[in-house]
Amino acid sequence: MAKLAVLDTKGKKVSDIELNDSIFAIEPNTSAMHLVVVNYLANQRQGTQSTLTRSEVSGGGKKPWRQKGTGHARQGSTRAPQWYHGGIALGPKPRTYGFSINKKVRRLAMKSALSSKVAADEMIVLDDFKLDAIKTKDAAAALNAIKAGKKTLIVLPEKNDVVYKSARNIAGAKVTLVSTLNVYDILNCDTIVVLKDAVTKIEEVYA
Repeated sequence: MAKLAVLDTKGKKVSDIELNDSIFAIEPNTSAMHLVVVNYLANQRQGTQSTLTRSEVSGGGKKPWRQKGTGHARQGSTRAPQWYHGGIALGPKPRTYGFSINKKVRRLAMKSALSSKVAADEMIVLDDFKLDAIKTKDAAAALNAIKAGKKTLIVLPEKNDVVYKSARNIAGAKVTLVSTLNVYDILNCDTIVVLKDAVTKIEEVYA
């Protein structure tokens, strides 16, 4: 089993932790990770864009001129797409961009993302993230002490408003829970900082 050092908020080694190989040491499946990231980004799209068709723009009820004899091309309405103030032909309408993915693929992508971070030495395990008060300076000092990257994902086992509010103003830092952890956030960060208890929870869910 893979071993990682468990650090405190001052960057000192406290102990070692053994990671489950079936989660943190598999061969990363890039196609599964790509599919899940595309799915995540597609699900973020609102899909609320909407244009007016010729039946939805105001006016145009009267035929502009008679069918024959004027020399003009025949027209039935001044709200056809080629007219000024006309409707939009084939424009976007509200739609859902999201699509579903097999649960097994989601689990494989999550394990692949975690394994890739461990293999690249971009995962840090923290013993605890104790802060006396809501203070951005203290949270930033802790991340500097453990040598976290520019973009850091902090994974907590449960909700902690002190850590969340302390870290939310740090550029590049993001706080998430095990229950809301996703592949996109893992791959989008330089360093993933996981609390020791969060590692246990991840192993309970994905082992």
